[in-house]
Amino acid sequence: MGRTTTRLTQKEIEHAKPKEKDYVLSDGDGLQLRVRKNGSRLWNFNYRHPYSKKRINMGLGPFPEISLAQARRLTMEARALVAQEIDPKEHRENQRHNERLVSEHTLQNVATSWFEVKKDSITSNYADDIWRSLELHIFPQLGNYPIAKITAKEVIQVLRPIEAKGSLETVKRLTQRLNELMTFAVNTGLIFSNPLSGIKDAFKKPKKENMAALKPDELPELMSAIANASIKRTTRCLIEWQLHTMTRPAEAAGARWDEINIDKKIWTIPAERMKKRREHRIPLTEQAIALLDTMQAISGHRDYVFPSDRDPKKPCNSQTANMALKRMGFAGRLVSHGLRSLASTTLNEQGFEPDLIEAALAHVDDNQVRSAYNRSDYLERRIRLMCWWSKHIEKASLGSLSITGMKSLTIIS
Repeated sequence: MGRTTTRLTQKEIEHAKPKEKDYVLSDGDGLQLRVRKNGSRLWNFNYRHPYSKKRINMGLGPFPEISLAQARRLTMEARALVAQEIDPKEHRENQRHNERLVSEHTLQNVATSWFEVKKDSITSNYADDIWRSLELHIFPQLGNYPIAKITAKEVIQVLRPIEAKGSLETVKRLTQRLNELMTFAVNTGLIFSNPLSGIKDAFKKPKKENMAALKPDELPELMSAIANASIKRTTRCLIEWQLHTMTRPAEAAGARWDEINIDKKIWTIPAERMKKRREHRIPLTEQAIALLDTMQAISGHRDYVFPSDRDPKKPCNSQTANMALKRMGFAGRLVSHGLRSLASTTLNEQGFEPDLIEAALAHVDDNQVRSAYNRSDYLERRIRLMCWWSKHIEKASLGSLSITGMKSLTIIS
């Protein structure tokens, strides 16, 4: 004859007193109340594992937080899983794991983890641009979405209004950044595949436009405009500094005095400030040093060569030169980044070696094998190139009272 278990009553449970050792009160169907020697009472479901057949205890919660009726309902649900050869304890853990994925791994939280890795391989200005674009266009609508539930359709709906405004370059960048983020989620085991892999094809492609830059024979016009413009001396020096050193706007604006060795006539920009994360050394010509002499009286006691007006402890904005050029009337004809193009075109037309020009511009070879083996920056050979370029700029400045001075010029053949 089978063993009969008498069901527990509410009164029995409430009056169960602690003893010297823990003991168990059974309710039947595997439901037990474990009374601890400290006085606590815990519900427990005791069952045989569907495959191993070992006895397993599964905690259901404390009494009275979990009532007798609730404990019985939870037991019946667990027994139903065992009948389907599903381990209820493992099933509960999987459910909790999935719930954590939903609550913890939102798009914004995953983006934060991805960005922590990403920002170490890019410049701080580019990193700021990436995060700002996500904060502005993505997080307001999708930031709290679980990463596992993000679909191409939802992202497309968010990006359509940006496309409708004609900001196709913004759409392109956002699709690229979201793809990187989702690939990161795949690689860290948060999702199985990237649902946004082909999303860029859902939008119009931006027309490729070359950076606005002057032709080589328009350099005298530029130098005259700089000399006669109503701009601050620091801004004028910054534009000429960027022109002479052939650096990018952010690299020039962020120049620090401790990066410059006047004795050796070298400016060394650390890898973390460079677009390609590789240290860049620039030979300083007499004209470049003349610009530094001018700035010495203005910012020699500061960290930055070109300090911000609002906060001299910080560098001036990377767009300072660009905005000044617009005010000079070069809108649509020249952007500050285009000064590099002007230098490159001029030097190529003069027959300088392409490798020297590319090194001067801090370009990294697209051929990864060649780039890995060719680590030379041609510093010594670039001195001649930089001297020619500075003297060429100075010649174009004759009659314009360039800051670098009025010196006799000899063009190097």
